[in-house]
Amino acid sequence: MLQFDQVTYAYPGKSEPAVSDISFTVSPGELVLCTGPSGCGKSTLIRLANGLCPHFFHGTLAGEVRVNGLAATATDLHGLARNVGTLFQDPENQFFALSVEDELAFTHEWRGTPAQATLDKVRSVADTFGLKELMGASILDLSEGQKQKVALATIISLGPGIIVLDEPSANLDPEATLALARELNRLKEQGMAILVVDHRLYWLMDVADRVLVMDEGRLVTQGELDLLRCDDFRQTWGLRACQVADPRQNLPRTGTEGVLQVTDLCFAHPNGPSLFVDASLALPLGITGLFGDNGVGKTTLARLLTGLNPMQTGKLRLHGQIVQPKELLQRASIVLQNTDHQLHMHTVRAELAMSLDPLGKKSATTIHNKVEELLALFNLSHLRGRHPQSLSGGEKQRLVIACAMAKNPEILILDEPTSGLDGRNMALVAKSIGLAADRGAVVLLISHDLELMAQTCDAALHLPL
Repeated sequence: MLQFDQVTYAYPGKSEPAVSDISFTVSPGELVLCTGPSGCGKSTLIRLANGLCPHFFHGTLAGEVRVNGLAATATDLHGLARNVGTLFQDPENQFFALSVEDELAFTHEWRGTPAQATLDKVRSVADTFGLKELMGASILDLSEGQKQKVALATIISLGPGIIVLDEPSANLDPEATLALARELNRLKEQGMAILVVDHRLYWLMDVADRVLVMDEGRLVTQGELDLLRCDDFRQTWGLRACQVADPRQNLPRTGTEGVLQVTDLCFAHPNGPSLFVDASLALPLGITGLFGDNGVGKTTLARLLTGLNPMQTGKLRLHGQIVQPKELLQRASIVLQNTDHQLHMHTVRAELAMSLDPLGKKSATTIHNKVEELLALFNLSHLRGRHPQSLSGGEKQRLVIACAMAKNPEILILDEPTSGLDGRNMALVAKSIGLAADRGAVVLLISHDLELMAQTCDAALHLPL
């Protein structure tokens, strides 16, 4: 169904290829996992599989990509899209409608599917992915995990022969991730060819048939999943663990006393249910993991604690003193899930410099030295002159965390900080989070990444409260 034959591709204006001499196949009823360090060429591989390279991005392609027997270069994007369904890292980029039901129906209507057949497909896929309660909801009000479910449901409802998934577990809670694994097994049984690009390995160990490992644009090895069970192999290529213990029930729960306290919190989105009703919580020094299903209000709580969303009722206390949310934002740093919304400058170096000195009051030498320190800490030194929006998802993730750390905040809130990170860079981020806690910060870590939580968290806060 999908065949790469000695494929080398370079983006326009680039002398070095993004991927070189790639050869592999994905057969009907087979799931192939592609993994490797951030920036190794995995996203380019996806763009080659669905035709965006070279049809949209142009550039230079050598070798051949065949999709369902058709040469990708000889088939237009419209034709390729009927054979290949793609879930991108940021599902917002592939939405066309404003409500969940309309989004699920949109492509069927565009293809001229009869109304009743469209309705049947929408109802069936909504039931499969647990979306029935969200059918009337606005896309804009969904959590990142819910958006991911909607995008994947839309793709699968179209019945392509091949699906390509880019970090599909990145924003899903552990239960939704296991449900996705079961769904992929079902699709394999139906004969679908599946290519999954992911850093998280544990959830695919009983699902994937083969693994591709990439590094610096090349396919360094491919073979059976047993390759991933070797600790030395994973360490050599900076890969994640293939088995992960669930820390959620073993961590001690937060109590009623802490450095940051919230009392009598009430909040509901317009035309939505109440997320918090007279809720109280306390965050101690150290690292607290915030757990809860997709859509339960974790990101909303983070925004409330920093003044990005106004509290409808409630009081915030820091070190026993009442503070206003907007005042708290000056003493806190927050990293939100969508990194693109937090990057505004023309270079990586300028992004860090602005975070360190937004008012331009510090000396150039002080800023230079601190920027270099952060670049080295987050393995970004070689990217200092790059435009932030040109980075890979994992590289952007590290940059926004470095910007948040630059303020040396009293409160550090991180929302899915490792969604696009390989094992080596996840360990780097875990170390930096530990440094913030060691300096006396209150750290709230919102994540479905069980591997990260097991390594870092001192306590747990579960939603709903």
